[in-house]
Amino acid sequence: MSATTVPYDLPPAAPPPPSFTRIPSYSAEPQAYEQRLALNPRLRPRPSGEFTKHSKAGGLALRFLGQEEHVPAPVYGIEDVIEGIVDIAKTDGVQAVDIKMKGTLRLKEIAEGGQVNYELCISRQSLWNKDRDPGPCPSSLSFSLQLPRKFSDGRTEYPLPPSHEAHMSGLPGFRAKVEYVVTATIDRGIVKKATSFFPKADNNSISTELAYYPRSRPAVPLPPPMTIDHKSGIIESPQWRCFQSVIPAHGHNIEDIRTKLYIPASRVFSISEPIPFHLVLNSTAYSLAAFTPYGPTASLLSPHKQHTRLQLLRQSIVDVRNEVIFGTKTDIWRVSNIGNGTFRRGTDGVDFLSFYGEIRISDEVKVGSFRAGGLSVRDFILLTMIPPDVTKSPFKELRQAIPVRLTTNAFAYDGTIILDSLAYDDHSPPSSEDDVSSQRIANYGEF
Repeated sequence: MSATTVPYDLPPAAPPPPSFTRIPSYSAEPQAYEQRLALNPRLRPRPSGEFTKHSKAGGLALRFLGQEEHVPAPVYGIEDVIEGIVDIAKTDGVQAVDIKMKGTLRLKEIAEGGQVNYELCISRQSLWNKDRDPGPCPSSLSFSLQLPRKFSDGRTEYPLPPSHEAHMSGLPGFRAKVEYVVTATIDRGIVKKATSFFPKADNNSISTELAYYPRSRPAVPLPPPMTIDHKSGIIESPQWRCFQSVIPAHGHNIEDIRTKLYIPASRVFSISEPIPFHLVLNSTAYSLAAFTPYGPTASLLSPHKQHTRLQLLRQSIVDVRNEVIFGTKTDIWRVSNIGNGTFRRGTDGVDFLSFYGEIRISDEVKVGSFRAGGLSVRDFILLTMIPPDVTKSPFKELRQAIPVRLTTNAFAYDGTIILDSLAYDDHSPPSSEDDVSSQRIANYGEF
């Protein structure tokens, strides 16, 4: 075989790799001269505690894993898996052990006679059966039940509603309750029939109610405070939305007062954070001076009474029949105060007064707004100016309702992701249906 001559020169060999004298240093957090461009979200670990419910006779217990310490009930979020253990003190004569989780929405109208129950979810699991499993029944049996994400009332599909209870006394009135219950049942055969005559010795079943709180959070953080302007009172910002209204004049030489209420444009707020706001009142100097005793802060003429208020209200609506009679819906609703605004004086001008402050939400609020079947829960900010005596006041009253939505968690700055942060559409502004309902709030009496 003859040798072949290459007609061109070969390329030079590649230079050897550079020699590094040191390895670059890295840190989990950015240095002063660095910035974070992206962060891979982290999952919050579940708690490691247990919640235990004992039967009255002490022979049966339900243990729920992954719980915070000292909680009044086991707590779960959307599509969570309910994991736990059934402890049986005496397993003699046990034929079968079963566990069931059931969610129910109960609505009842008082005096109207209407009542309806919705089955939100149901899940059963056979933990042990004599005919299926060899050997004696174990004294401890593990279970695992998963919560669904949605439910249907036969017409519409809804997100699974949170544990909630509301009622309105009087006639007409209503009672509404969303509950989730886990029940463990022991089949002891003949022994079961014998012990049914002795309730104190009955260790054949045990139930406990769950707290279902689907978590959610705003899509954007609260904006920075608005900039004060000595000429107009405030400088507009796209991060804040202005809601305008009018306090009508009720006297000679008095002009109407134009109100501008600014709240964060998203209108989505966490129950764990105060809601910031700005309020600007525009009119003539004479009208503003006449309004001073009716303002949101104390004055010499009204040191102890606040006639201008900002409240956070919750409307609970129950509609059992879902009918419209003579153009009027048959629903029943009540309104409760879940937060109050505190005002501070801002900058004043020749033709304006300005205030700023925040609404603190009650610690008793655990869930945001939701709708499920014939139950709706909505939230509103209500701005009112109600004179003590309208006939003698230079101004008529003002009622302005603005729909908002509440989430269970605040916006996460550190990139931490909440497993069920999309429980409801809390990330979007309130709907047009909420706007219509806000008019009913505005036309209602004082809260």
